[in-house]
Amino acid sequence: MKILRYFFDTAFRNIRIDKWANLLTIISISIGLSILCAFVMITFNMDSVIQRWSNSFGLVVYLNQDISKETEASLQKRFQQDSDITEVTYISKDVALEEVKKSLGTNAVLIDDFNKNPLPSTFELKIKSSLLDPLVIKKKAADLKTLFGVNDVLYGEKWLSSLSVIAKTMKLVAIVFACAIFIATTFTTYNTIKIFFYRRKEEIKTLKLLGATNTFTRFPFLIEGLFVGITGGVVSALFILGLSSFTTLKVVEFMPSIKAIMAPFPLQVYLLIPVTGAFMSLLGSFIAVGKIRY
Repeated sequence: MKILRYFFDTAFRNIRIDKWANLLTIISISIGLSILCAFVMITFNMDSVIQRWSNSFGLVVYLNQDISKETEASLQKRFQQDSDITEVTYISKDVALEEVKKSLGTNAVLIDDFNKNPLPSTFELKIKSSLLDPLVIKKKAADLKTLFGVNDVLYGEKWLSSLSVIAKTMKLVAIVFACAIFIATTFTTYNTIKIFFYRRKEEIKTLKLLGATNTFTRFPFLIEGLFVGITGGVVSALFILGLSSFTTLKVVEFMPSIKAIMAPFPLQVYLLIPVTGAFMSLLGSFIAVGKIRY
């Protein structure tokens, strides 16, 4: 217990002595983590938007004008039995015509010029969100189009493809950012601890002459690196929390539409940021003290 207390006393004494160097390291770690978290937040919100949009995404199946009631019933039964389809909504040509008239308002008289209802009956099909891949949906639409009685199948092909590309790109960039910041943070702590180690070289030599082991002399530096990483992570978490709160409470006042795409991080993420900072910093410290030779 006394040894452990000595480790912590030594580590925090060294932190006070080299407070400015430690402060710069903490700021560097917090900036790196904040940039990463901000980018992850954008990616997280992009995924949330895609998920919300996917809940209402569907295919519109247009039927032939001369289709019989039996064929419509057969198609409806087939759609309901399809495991990829979660919801089937049938819209008759008469209902479709009424909806068009309502949307046209006073211009609805234009529809009266037609001798018969020009609109086809349709099925609106909602697809499982797990299948919302452009290639999968394209194949699904092509298969449905071959069914007897189906005239055409439409969906937001370009919109789905664009969202898919954006989501994949954001995730890829987030991974690259994470790797870069991980390396940068680890390297920053590595250099800082290595410098501190050499500054205290005479003190360490004295401890070695008194019989101290390598572990005994190195452990305080690991605690110092751990403290710097946790502190940098806490600062970053508070910054991201403040930025998220400011956006939610203030920015939404003059940009109400941002509320529809802004989703706050779960609490677990804010707790994970200091842990991430501690891990990266501790790893850098461990590498630093491991490479030093007496």
